[in-house]
Amino acid sequence: MKQGDQTEWSASQVGQPDFLATPGPRIRPVPAVSRSIAILRLLGKTRTPLGVNAIAQALGLVPSTCLHILRALVEEKLVAFDQQSKHYRLGIGMLALARSAIDSHAFASLIQAGLDDLSSHYKVTAIAVDVTNPDQMVVVALSRSSIPFRLHVDVGSVFPSLLSATGRLVAAFSGQTRAQLKTRFDKLRWAGPLDFDTWHQEVRQAAQDDHSIDRGIYIAGVTIVAVPVRQHSQPPTHTIVCASMMNQLTEADLSSLIHVMRFQAALATGP
Repeated sequence: MKQGDQTEWSASQVGQPDFLATPGPRIRPVPAVSRSIAILRLLGKTRTPLGVNAIAQALGLVPSTCLHILRALVEEKLVAFDQQSKHYRLGIGMLALARSAIDSHAFASLIQAGLDDLSSHYKVTAIAVDVTNPDQMVVVALSRSSIPFRLHVDVGSVFPSLLSATGRLVAAFSGQTRAQLKTRFDKLRWAGPLDFDTWHQEVRQAAQDDHSIDRGIYIAGVTIVAVPVRQHSQPPTHTIVCASMMNQLTEADLSSLIHVMRFQAALATGP
């Protein structure tokens, strides 16, 4: 995937001097927590239940350690265990957690009608993305197009924060140095060719334009447009994203779409 009129760069611009960069807090590793999360993520990505050995092998864990963690997760109903097949899958406790997270996320409810309007009028897949985490973006709401075009994305999908059109907006307001962005950019995967210098220029342009367009670079054959949702000059907390097939929308259509997306973003932030 796929996010004012700032024409001058402030301390939060891309490429700020290194001495202005603020180091993040030191996070002490907690292996049991990290392994538990890794297991939950693996089971969430896998369409079929897995046995303990398959899970341990996939994550590089000692099988006995993996088994102890799985038993604890089963006890908390975050993982379910099938006695016959001896396989594990995500449990109903995860549904309760997900529902609580969605219910407490007022933005998703606030923006849903706007996404539906965008999807219906422009025949695009309209998505709302939370970008408050500096490392990853999370889909919090979406409305699918009525045309036979589908992105592999759902509410709760997580992506690296610098990917696609939204990623350019995140980078533009991240306050990170060019060197820091380069390190993160080198870890990303794109469908089309994209070097860092070109991407960095697009990041700077996104800050000036207050929107970003990815034309088939993140996903081949797909145009992704993103606009930031933010209060005045603050960094964005969310983006509104619209995805369509390449050449589905004319340049006039895109301009109109971006205008309406900005309107929806303004409604979401209030006066």
